[in-house]
Parts: sequence; structure tokens; C-alpha cells
Amino acid sequence: MPKILRFIILFVVFSIPLFGISQGFKLPSGQEVQKVNFKLINNLIIIPVELNGAKLSFILDTGVTRPILFNLSDKDSVQIKDVSEVTINGLGSGEPIKALKSLGNTIKIKNISNKDQLLYVILDKGMNLSPTLGIPVHGIIGYNLFRDFVVDLNYAKKTIKFYDPKHYKYKKSKKSETLPLVIRRSKAYVDAGVYVQDDREVPVKLLLDTGSSDAIWLLKNVDQGIGIPANNYDDFLGKGLNGDIFGKRSKVHGLRIGNFSLPDAKVAFPDITSFKSLKDLSGRNGSLGGEVLKRFNIIFDYSRDQITLRKNGNFKTPFHYNLSGIELQHGGVRYIAERIANSNGVVRNEHREFGDVQILLGSTTRLSVVPEIIVSGIRAGSPADLAGLKQGDLILAVNGKSIHTHKIQEITEMLNRRAGKTIRLLIEREGQDITRTFVLKKVFE
Repeated sequence: MPKILRFIILFVVFSIPLFGISQGFKLPSGQEVQKVNFKLINNLIIIPVELNGAKLSFILDTGVTRPILFNLSDKDSVQIKDVSEVTINGLGSGEPIKALKSLGNTIKIKNISNKDQLLYVILDKGMNLSPTLGIPVHGIIGYNLFRDFVVDLNYAKKTIKFYDPKHYKYKKSKKSETLPLVIRRSKAYVDAGVYVQDDREVPVKLLLDTGSSDAIWLLKNVDQGIGIPANNYDDFLGKGLNGDIFGKRSKVHGLRIGNFSLPDAKVAFPDITSFKSLKDLSGRNGSLGGEVLKRFNIIFDYSRDQITLRKNGNFKTPFHYNLSGIELQHGGVRYIAERIANSNGVVRNEHREFGDVQILLGSTTRLSVVPEIIVSGIRAGSPADLAGLKQGDLILAVNGKSIHTHKIQEITEMLNRRAGKTIRLLIEREGQDITRTFVLKKVFE
């Protein structure tokens, strides 16, 4: 299995020394709320962040303690202050990595600002989420914002409202449910119930993790009734700070959060060796990621140790499974020649007269730069694997439709429409155009 970044499982948990407490994020005097629009890509929340004057994009991640900066290219110019070298731990089976600790930084999100923010800088160029997400992403930020504000996260409208906790007023609603949160080591946990292999509910405590694109992660514990269902497959789950994370994927019969129930939810069981750097897993059974959380509009209130859920239009959406077995990422850019049509979509030859001489010009064309979308991984035994797709294949068209005008998430959706649908791919491999056809198949019957 190639070691790639799949539907991103962000670093989920960090074990970072909590030295250097910053002054915190604040709204301008007299302002009680700040609204921020975000992009939702692969269930991950991307927000605009200004760091020491540089305009960047960060993932909003409830599972991270301090802001982390990574994926700085030669085009990025970011000045960071008061730098020293440290060692940090995170998920993965590898060793701790070297990073930079930086003090006294200014971070702004619209009118929200913190002029004394501690952050970490990862220099490993392998920590690059941009190819898989299809847009530049420079870092992650989380706990500091949730600590300092009541955060109203509207997945349906793709907006976040950051409220001053002193002025926030709750609105009563029969459609909402407020649940207690446990805030421990800067992370928030909620009690839930899962139906792993039968109709018996198993109580679990789960980390709220907006920085994971998955639905549920569970830590295997047979004594507590958390066993791995017989119907499963091995998979690469993601990349942590300390290396790759592998495990098994399956589904549970149901998930309950408060009075909300979600049937046939996706679940992953990570290899426990990926958690070796974490000091304390007692009382924790796993995590809830973006594919569950996006089904709600959520009010996070760390100051009152509570969370309020209200289901939205995504609530009944079936859980997404990778039916084709293909993972995609950006692989650079390429040039294509396009014929230019008029406003009616007609391409005509062009006549020009110079005195008594008439010149007929060929159909007008233009050269465009478009992103290359490549196959970054194939699940063993999947329809794409059996059809002969390979890592590194360049995708040109899906069912006769050129993909160069589509976002990577849209292309992924084309490849996973529904079980039974025939997919015809035009690919380029070693300079040759090749067609491969396969039928989408359910991962679990």
C-alpha cells in the first residue's frame, strides 16, 4: 500500500509541552461577534488566517492544542519571531520530530486577533496537505479559538460565528440538544454510544475532532465490547506527525450522540502502535470526525463545558464509502489547447481582409494551464485495482467528461456515485492514453 495522504486524517492529537501561555484571542472593544466564512473540503474546515501580516489558510481543528505552521513553499513569505528548536510528539508509529517553537506572533482572523501567540513550525516538506485538498493549506489552529470564544459552527451555511462568551445568549429550541463536554488537556470529549456488532449499545467517550475527515475512530477494547467487526479491510488511515497510521475500516450498526442516532456509520480502528507517544488514553475510546460532525450545526462552549447540536440538511446523507478504491491528488499542472467559441458556443473559422487579399485563419485556439489529477493510491481488491488502474496514472476524463475544470473533490464524487454505476476512465500512462472501465461495488454488503 503506497504511503500517501488519503482523505485527510489530520494529526488528531498532539503531545506538546504547554509552556508559554499566550494572552488569548480577542474581539475589538465593543464588538461581540465575528462572522467568518469557510471552505469545507473532504469534511475539513479551511479558514483564512493572517500570520504576522501574511495571508494564509489554516484548518480549524479541535484536536490540536497550539497553532502549527507547515507546508511553506518558496513563494510563501512568513516572518516568525523568537524561535527555538523543540521536539514534538503526535500520532504515528515513528519517532518524535524536530520543530521550531515561536513566541510573540500576531494572528488575525478578520477582526479577531492575538498579538502574543505561541506556535510551532514543522519544516518537514512531507507534511503537505495541499495536493490532496486541492487548495493551499499552511497550517492548523484549534484550541486557542475554542477556549476564548463561544463558537457557532454552521456546517450547512459554511460559516462560523465567534462570540464573546460574556455576551452570548442561548436561544431555546426544541430541535437542539445541549450535551456536557469534558475538557481535558485542552481537548474536548463527549459521551456517546455505539452499536458495534449487534443491538447492544456500548458507552464510549469520544474526542471531538474537526481536524479528521473520517466519521468515527474507535480503539479496540474487547473487554468493553469494542471489537473489530468481521467484515473489515486493512487500510492506510492517514499521516500523523510521527508517521503513517494504518488500521482497519468497517462500519458500526449505529452511533448515538444524545438523542440523535446515525445508522450504519463508517468506523476505523487504528493500530494502537500509532498512539505510543500519547501519555494517557484512559477513559478515551476514540474520536468523532468531520463526516459525523458536518451533519450538525454546533455551538461549542468550552467556558460552560457544553456543546449544543442541531441536525442540518446533511444529517440523513448516507456515509460516504470509497466505492472505486481510487485516491486522488494534484500532481502539478499541464497545458491543454482549447478551441474558443463565441457566446452561442459556436467555433467558426476567422476571415480577415487586407485590401484585395482575403486570409482564412484556422479555428482560434488558446493554451490553458490546468491542474494534473493523479491516482495517488489504490485499495487492494477494489474495482479500480481489478481494472488495472495504477498509482501515478493521470486522470483525463470520467465517463467522457473532461475533468480539468473540476475540483478534486468533485472528481472524487464522480468516481463514487453509487454502487452498480459503470465508470469509464480515460487516463494517461507513460505518454499513452488508455481507457479503463469498472463497475462500482459496495464496500460492505
